[in-house]
Amino acid sequence: MKYFFVMFLSSFAFAQQTQSVDFKTIHANLEINPIKRNVVGKCEYTFEVKNKIDTIRIDAQKMVFSNVKINGTGVKFTENKKQLLLYKGFKKGENTLTFNYEAFPTQAMYFVNWDFSKEIDTPEEVQGQIWTQGQGKYTSNWLPSFDDVNEKAVFSLSITFQKSFEVVSNGNLIKKTEKGDEICWQYQMTKPMSSYLAMVAIGHFKKYQEKAVSAIVLEDYYEKEDSSKVEPTYRDSKKIFDFLEKEIGVPYPWGIYRQIPVRDFLYAGMENTTSTLFTRDFVVDSVGYNDRNYLNINAHELAHQWFGNLVTAQSGKEHWLQEGFATYYALLAEREVFGEDYFYNKLYTTSQQIKEASKKDLIPILNEKASSLSFYQKGAWALHVLHEALGQEKFNLAIKNYLTKYAYQNVTTDTFLLEISLVSDYDTKSFRERWLEQTAFPEAEVNAILQKNDFIKQYIVLRDTPLDIVKDKEQIINIMKSDAYYPIKELLVYQTVSFPFESKESILWAALNTKDWNVRRAVALSLTTIPESFRLEYESLLNDKSYETQEIALFNLWKLFPEHQKRYVELSKDWVGFQDKNLKLQHLSLAFLTTRDKEEKLEAYHELLAYTGTNYDSGLQQSALEKLLSLKIYNEDMFRSLIYGMGSHRWQFVKFSKDTIRKLLKEQKHRDVFIRIRAELPLREKTQLQRLLEE
Repeated sequence: MKYFFVMFLSSFAFAQQTQSVDFKTIHANLEINPIKRNVVGKCEYTFEVKNKIDTIRIDAQKMVFSNVKINGTGVKFTENKKQLLLYKGFKKGENTLTFNYEAFPTQAMYFVNWDFSKEIDTPEEVQGQIWTQGQGKYTSNWLPSFDDVNEKAVFSLSITFQKSFEVVSNGNLIKKTEKGDEICWQYQMTKPMSSYLAMVAIGHFKKYQEKAVSAIVLEDYYEKEDSSKVEPTYRDSKKIFDFLEKEIGVPYPWGIYRQIPVRDFLYAGMENTTSTLFTRDFVVDSVGYNDRNYLNINAHELAHQWFGNLVTAQSGKEHWLQEGFATYYALLAEREVFGEDYFYNKLYTTSQQIKEASKKDLIPILNEKASSLSFYQKGAWALHVLHEALGQEKFNLAIKNYLTKYAYQNVTTDTFLLEISLVSDYDTKSFRERWLEQTAFPEAEVNAILQKNDFIKQYIVLRDTPLDIVKDKEQIINIMKSDAYYPIKELLVYQTVSFPFESKESILWAALNTKDWNVRRAVALSLTTIPESFRLEYESLLNDKSYETQEIALFNLWKLFPEHQKRYVELSKDWVGFQDKNLKLQHLSLAFLTTRDKEEKLEAYHELLAYTGTNYDSGLQQSALEKLLSLKIYNEDMFRSLIYGMGSHRWQFVKFSKDTIRKLLKEQKHRDVFIRIRAELPLREKTQLQRLLEE
């Protein structure tokens, strides 16, 4: 109870502070050292004291301060590992605070691939990156700032780093100043924002630049080795930007917009003001685009520049005002690119997810503990219901008024619904109850909207009343030959799963002949046995423009046709796939199982093991470890990789590593191996392993 009481006091104190003190500007000169993994800063903040206050608090996690001055005079202060506390020296009206600090961030700023080897001795060769992720309230781990989203300030960050690297932060790049082997990059915002949106990204980046219709400069970053992937990765970026500016009806508010892919990012993307970061997993070639394109994340994070960055929810309870809006406007942007049927297909899919979740999920949208599905997808559906009810003109007017009136401010759901009421007589009270305060799924209302689309109507009929694959075979084949939207054809394929191959063969041939990789992948997934008479046609899936289809088809063919295994392994030897090398890992796994040559087997094993190294992204490390585990390769090298996985900054990989080690420790022979290698581990890894051994 004490912990929650302390947290409540801290939040309450900050709420009180924002009523009495308004921080105007935050300027920081930062030096970031990837070897020490620290930040050294010299800062100047301006603030206005509006009412009498005893203590001014600045969030600062585990920081050391010196030379603290207010209005040029040194003042006493307290640093309690969570905050910088100021008691004296400030006056009513305008004040200036200056100080020096040092931080060793263990979260929110991440140092990726900075393990120097003896072979690498110049900064140009280092593939390290530094990036921040402050979602919610974590920026105070690397920059003294404000965990309370209601405290907004104008940021300007100047970052000094080795000159071979590109440094990115919020706002316009004002100037670059060389200082020997380093460059100071000076970035300046002109409008206020919440602290969680402050960012830094450092790496060996290149960039492609274009201009929106409104003349906003758009910068798309990439690594040199990914230069051939720039077009498919950022495909339709300018179109999305131009569409959202027009659709939202309020000019993009920040002057410049950047997108930077970073290695081993924690999430799909993050909408830092002016400078979105996203995971390098979405950097794809033209084939990868079909399976895993960046377009939705692209539009979602861009929409946040208005919904979340320009107007910010006052608290976690109102989180749907950010995520629901960003999800909905991303969907509208996708409709602009992919069409009406795509739009309705996504609405249908998410409606089914929400409907299923509502059976157990008893937390409504207007609750800070609501699920991501509620905040994002149900929030988007709620907006679509409003959009349909009000019509385009009134809905857009309400959105424009909402963003214009409350620009650079914090809002609540009532703030938004008031704008709906001002342009229409729509019953917002009933809407709030149905969509935001209740967990029951408004199925009738949703179905009425979905039925406006002919594709969805046909899909639901076929879903609820499947065609007979014998009696209605000709009708099914005719649908395959038609221009029906691909989910209908996928559905028809999946509905044949339980039937003997002979009765559905002609349907599967028709599905493959659609040449649609979505439908063809459904064939790949639907078959657990493949007759020899169908093998050559099934092998054509190995050439599909879908890395997911290729992976599925390769494994199924290898498994079902042992006499052709060597050929399949040889055919796939140069495959790579996504950034996580899904096809390369599949090939190595099958090569290991296929060959009888000890040297070839050892070569495949060593390459798989190499991908478990900490110099690779954790997603690739985990996939390689999963392959080794599936091959039942249990040895010191693999166990050591699992142990180092527990030190990753990505919780998903940490959980996988811990859970896997726990399972292995249940067998004494594996426990003995872990105990044997424990002594040679670094202290952190040794301590983490010891905890698991003692469970």
